[in-house]
Amino acid sequence: MLWLFLHLHVLTVLCDAPPPSQPQSVLADRWHLTWRPAPGEEDLNFTVYYHSFKRPTDEDEWEVVPACNHTPSLWCDVGFTREHGCVKLRVQAQRQELTSKPGQACSVHGDSCTPAVRLSARPGSLTVHLTNDHSLFQEYAAHATHRIYFGQEGVPLQDHISSASSWTVDGLEDGRRYCARVEYIIFNKSVGLPSCVQCELIPERASTHAVVVAAVVVVLLVLVVPVTAYVLIFHRGHMKHCLKPPYQIPEDFLQPLQPGDPQLVFSLSEEHCTVVSFLLPAEETA
Repeated sequence: MLWLFLHLHVLTVLCDAPPPSQPQSVLADRWHLTWRPAPGEEDLNFTVYYHSFKRPTDEDEWEVVPACNHTPSLWCDVGFTREHGCVKLRVQAQRQELTSKPGQACSVHGDSCTPAVRLSARPGSLTVHLTNDHSLFQEYAAHATHRIYFGQEGVPLQDHISSASSWTVDGLEDGRRYCARVEYIIFNKSVGLPSCVQCELIPERASTHAVVVAAVVVVLLVLVVPVTAYVLIFHRGHMKHCLKPPYQIPEDFLQPLQPGDPQLVFSLSEEHCTVVSFLLPAEETA
């Protein structure tokens, strides 16, 4: 009777306990998958699942990565999945019989199954730089495209559009950060790992006064520099003539002195000199 009571008590506790939170920061770096538990979660095991695009299974049907089934580790070598083409990966946490929601993995680097993404921001707009020169495009042509999720930082990225290459969104608020993640789409089906979320700050627009000052400076430079160079190269003689001081040299400046002209006289009255009457060679004085 006591055993039955304890068994029912354990079942009641398990039923009332909440499941663990889903793993966070599930990152795939090449074939190395890492994650971390939610804050405050302890005594967890983790299981890694994969889903292959080329395998004819339902999109909700996931298979276990054998090397990472109920493991306490926070990493997994998923190189095994390369045999299955482009795959998606996710991780679930377990505590006893309770299982968390899956944490979806994203790829740190672009590769044949993940778009290479770069963001650039200007006042009021954000550009997601992509390329259609990838292996999936070569295989599926126009049936392979990108799905771009975007939105403000801190808000779940729900809005999305499809684009074959780079895409720009306008009308954004200056001074706020906007984020994007991108995944490949083939026949309207998500393929491979999405890129990890990237964010950029939308810069403030320059003030009108600053724009006017910058424009004036540019105009001055464009006009002053060529004019100055032209004057220095082709009108040096004229400039020297303009800079010559207003002084006329007397016509008789170089004429020889005539009797009666004032002469410069040097006086040695204040100097004390010794008259040397003769010099002897150094050999005779030795």
